[in-house]
Amino acid sequence: MVAGPSSSSSFLPDAAPALQIDPELLLRAQGVRVAFFDVDGVLTDGGLYISESGETLKRFNTLDGHGLKLLQKAGITPVVITGRDSLPLRVRLKALGVEHAVFGTEDKRPAAEQILATLGLGWSDAAAMGDDWPDLPVMRRSAFACAPANAQAEVRQAAHFVTQARGGDGAARELCDLLLVATGRYAALLAEYTA
Repeated sequence: MVAGPSSSSSFLPDAAPALQIDPELLLRAQGVRVAFFDVDGVLTDGGLYISESGETLKRFNTLDGHGLKLLQKAGITPVVITGRDSLPLRVRLKALGVEHAVFGTEDKRPAAEQILATLGLGWSDAAAMGDDWPDLPVMRRSAFACAPANAQAEVRQAAHFVTQARGGDGAARELCDLLLVATGRYAALLAEYTA
C-alpha cells in the first residue's frame, strides 16, 4: 500500500528563485516603474489569422499574461502601445487588468510620453519591449530596452536585453521576470505560489 501525501510534508523541495540574471542588467532595470509593450511580435507571435469575414485573430501566451499581472502586483504599470486595434486584443488586455493602452498608432513616442505624463513618470522610469522599427523611438528613450529573440536586427541591436524566447512564446514574461528580480519582489511573489 502506498501512503498518500500528508499535510505536514511535501514531495517537492521548497521553491527558490532559479533565474540567473546579469547584475548589470538588474542595476539598469532597478528604477523601472512602467513597462511599454508592443503587441504583434511581442505579446503575440506576429502572425495574423484572418477569417473569411475579415476578422483578425491573435494567439496570446499565458506566461506573458501572468507576467503582466505580476508586474502590477510589484507596482510596475504595464502599458500596451500598438499599431493595430481589435476586439480580441481589448478583451485580452481587460482580462489582464491592463488599464493603459493606446491602439492603432504607428507613432508610438507621443503615445508613450502622454502615458508617462499621466502617470507622473519620465523616461528614466521606463522599460520598453518591441520587435520592429516603429518600437525604436520608445525603446531608445527608455531606461531599459528589451527585444524578443526574433526581433528585427536593428531592434535587437538597440536592446539592452534580448530574450531567449520568441515573441508570443514567453518573451514578455522574460522581461517581466527580470523587472521583478530588479525590484526585489520576485522571491516574495514566487513564495505566494509555493507556500
